[in-house]
Amino acid sequence: MRPLYAVPLGIAATGAACFAYAAGYEVRAFRLRRIEVPVLPRGSRPLRVLQVSDIHMVSGQRRKQRWLQGLASLRPDLVVNTGDNLSDPEAVPEALDALGPLLEFPGAYVFGSNDYYGPVAKNPLRYIGARLSGDHGLNAADGSARRGVTGAIHNPWQQLRDGFDSAGWLNLTNTRGRLRIQDLEIAFTGLDDPHIRRDRYNKVAGGPDTSADLALAVVHAPYLRVLDAFAADGYPLVLAGHTHGGQVCVPFYGALVTNCDIDPDRVKGLSTHTAGGRTSYLHVSAGCGTNRYTPFRFACPPEATLLTLVPRP
Repeated sequence: MRPLYAVPLGIAATGAACFAYAAGYEVRAFRLRRIEVPVLPRGSRPLRVLQVSDIHMVSGQRRKQRWLQGLASLRPDLVVNTGDNLSDPEAVPEALDALGPLLEFPGAYVFGSNDYYGPVAKNPLRYIGARLSGDHGLNAADGSARRGVTGAIHNPWQQLRDGFDSAGWLNLTNTRGRLRIQDLEIAFTGLDDPHIRRDRYNKVAGGPDTSADLALAVVHAPYLRVLDAFAADGYPLVLAGHTHGGQVCVPFYGALVTNCDIDPDRVKGLSTHTAGGRTSYLHVSAGCGTNRYTPFRFACPPEATLLTLVPRP
């Protein structure tokens, strides 16, 4: 007969092994995901869009920096950065260095809460409790979102902005912009981070620019109020990040939390969103980093995505 203490010891050993895998290997197992999205006018050549998100750079993360630099070898037509580049106030130079080769390509960006405010230590079990209460992690959000920003650590986000702007990337903070890429006119509409209630849709409302060949909507956190507005206004594709794909997932089941009010089934990858009788494609990046205080991933590797936009059927 197995000793009574063998079962809890076995559970503890399994838990320790899973944590060692999540914190020691998977969190650095960077990968590129490739998908196609049929949103271009008929007859257009494919457009390759590299989405990077949730880098959460901490000083000294050399492997992540080298991997990000290596993404330039893909030669994308466009780079879209959906925010949360920082998890360390001292890491702006390293974040810009990691993204340096990508800054040579046309790009656009929005910021997330962690670009503005430094991270806070969290109890991961709060997220599980929030999931069980039915809010998918919404009430376990960043301290800056839950309690306001009083006393928060302020990141030097202006340096990050200046680096992106000097490279010619479009700053889509509650505004619109345009780029001509290949033979396409692309109109962008972006919002500041809904996670800390900085989004101002009234500043960009009115729908896509109909004179453009393609309209893209860009936001950090995929909150339903934002997705509803973009879809109802007729944007064909919305790009977002923030969720980390759930970060710690259950194999063959999926994410337990989303850290916003989107459902777990759409926590990462390509899906659709319908509102006001219209449907948009939605792509949520699982991101390539973590908060510095929760440096692990399980069944949810860090990623960037190469979206190949192709003509509509």
